[in-house]
Formats: sequence, C-alpha cells, structure tokens
Amino acid sequence: MFKKYFAVCAAALLIMGCGGKKKAEVTGLKSGIDPEAFHVEKDGKWINLYTLTNKAGMEVSITNYGGRIVSVMVPDKKGEFKDVVLGFDNIQDYFPENNQTDFGATIGRYANRINQGKITVEGVEYQLPQNNYGHCLHGGPNGWQYKVAEVVSGSGNTLKLKFDSPDGEANFPGHVTAYVTFTLTEDNAIDIRYEATTDKTTVINMTNHSYFNLSGDPANHSIEADELYINATNFTPVDSTFMTTGEIAPVEGTPMDFRKAKLVGKDINADYDQLHNGKGYDHNWVLDTKGDDTVLAAELYCPETGIALKQYTDEPGVQIYAGNFLDGTVTGKKGVVYNFRHAICLETQKYPDTPNKPDWPSATLKPGEKYTSHCVFAFSVR
Repeated sequence: MFKKYFAVCAAALLIMGCGGKKKAEVTGLKSGIDPEAFHVEKDGKWINLYTLTNKAGMEVSITNYGGRIVSVMVPDKKGEFKDVVLGFDNIQDYFPENNQTDFGATIGRYANRINQGKITVEGVEYQLPQNNYGHCLHGGPNGWQYKVAEVVSGSGNTLKLKFDSPDGEANFPGHVTAYVTFTLTEDNAIDIRYEATTDKTTVINMTNHSYFNLSGDPANHSIEADELYINATNFTPVDSTFMTTGEIAPVEGTPMDFRKAKLVGKDINADYDQLHNGKGYDHNWVLDTKGDDTVLAAELYCPETGIALKQYTDEPGVQIYAGNFLDGTVTGKKGVVYNFRHAICLETQKYPDTPNKPDWPSATLKPGEKYTSHCVFAFSVR
C-alpha cells in the first residue's frame, strides 16, 4: 500500500492527499471539496483524494476509488476558476449502492459495449455480465470504476494508479495488471496514459469517463449550447439497444457531421434514425487522426465562459455521449441536480464490440505484449 503523505508547499506542483491510515490535513482547495470526505477504508483498502496543481493555478482532484477525476478547476475568459466536470463532493456518493454512475471514472476492462456480453478468445467463448440492454457495458456492474486502485507513485504533478484484475474477474480471461497515470502539465492539460499486461490472452479497452460542462454551472447550462468539433469522416451506427451494427458509415449529409464545429444542440433532435436509436448523440466516431496523438481529435467550446477543451489520442475512436440519460435524479457537488444533457463525455477507445468484429482495430492483448493508450484533455481560453 502506498503510504507516503503529500504535504502542501506553496509555489510547487504537488499532489495533495493522504495515504495509508493518516488523516487528510489538506484544506483550501479551489473546488471547495474536503479531502476528509474521501478518506475511508473499503474492502480492506484506503481511499483518498489526491490533488494535482500547476503554476498556472489549475487544480485537478482525483480519487483512487475507480481512478476517478472528481473536479477540474480551470480559468475562464475572466480569469475566474470553474469546476468543469460532474461528480460528488464525498466518496459515499460514488459507491454503487448509492449511485450507479461513471462520473470521472477509469473504465476497464472493456469500455463501451460488448454484444450480449459474449466474447470468444482463442476458441473459448466467455459469457460476461449483461448490464445494459443485454450487453456488457463498461466491464459490467462491478467494473474498475468501482474498484479501489493502488497508489503506485505520486511526485510533482503526476499520480499513477494500479488496477490488479484477477483471471476470471467479471469472467474476463487472464490476470491483468493495469496502470493509469495522470499528469497535469504546465500548459493546463490533463495527460492520461494507460498500460496493461496479461498472463493469458484477453481483451482490453480503457478510457476516462469524465462528464464535462465547460460553463462550470451544470445546474443551468445545457451542453446543447456548446460547440463541438470531431475530426471524423465516419462513425459506427447503432441499433435500438445502442449496439454497433458492424457498419462504418459516412457522417456527410447527416446530423453526425461535426467536421466543422457546430452547436451540440443544432441537430441533436433531428428526425434521424441514429439519433432515435441513441436518444441523441451516444455514438463512436471513427477518427481521421490515424493514431497520431499530436493531431486534434475533438474540441468542445463553451461560448459563455470562453473555455475550450481540445482532445488528443492515439486511439482509433471516440465515443461522444451527450448526457441523454441524465434525468434530474442524481444530485452532485454543491447540491446541484444533474439534468438532461447538462454534460458531455469524450471517451477515447477502440470501437464498441470490437472483440466480435474482427475487421475493426483489435482489442486483443496477449502475454508478453503491452497494451498502451493515450488521451490528452487540453484546456485553454478563447
């Protein structure tokens, strides 16, 4: 268990939190979150809140419970800091018995959906949990978003977490050891790197599931009022159960075309079969970036605050989910009720159900190989 305690030191890049059984002593976070509300033991492991800062004053708080980004404080066009992600201000609300949410989570083993929860690996069929329209979604109801990750290291502006997933967990084959490393850069970007190894051939597809609202006011601001750009000529259509059909279809001439930035709400209610099936935007776009994580994959912009979020990745796809299932039944940080389409997710990934679609970029991981994935959320002000 990682037991080093990180103290606060002015003018330095720090991780603020606590490890082992020590009490959190850090106060005064821009987010207003109390680290004590995240200091708890669960399943024999300690959960805490860790906060990364940089010289520009940006602040990112992460809990090792599910590797979740809890808050992201960035400056708007007036220089005022806004919390631009949804979440809770105490750890209890993240527990599945209280709220079944993926707010800010590191998703594994397999982000997005697997058809009917069935995969065949080296000739053996495995039945995975079926927790979404008969499909396996985000690793099932007990995916990594509900696991306590080990804090491996934290220095300066970086936090590295470890997920140890035994052979047969959620019936996935192979003992997988996975790491996620969060780095807050000096130019206000959250750099996320994933890696994993296995002792038996398996499938893996990790992502971050942060819900963004760049207004910092999710109580009142709909994501439909923000602009979105996606560097993608094609997308993967879904059926009425949100499962990819196997087709790769052009966005041209459809509401799925974001090659020129437009308001999320411009076409989201159009009479179009894919919007009916997805209840709005809840689809994977086939990126034109060719795995080059220096090429812009997507950009979200809030005219109200002037905050822009650029995304870079070496993954072939990005799932854009426009908060269509937020329904006002979940109350988050500062007592804010999270309503319909008041946040958006940009989940870098292999395509959904890739293990059952051999023509798509492979999600297979074999012994002796290393899985890697890279995603950057870069914030700026226009």
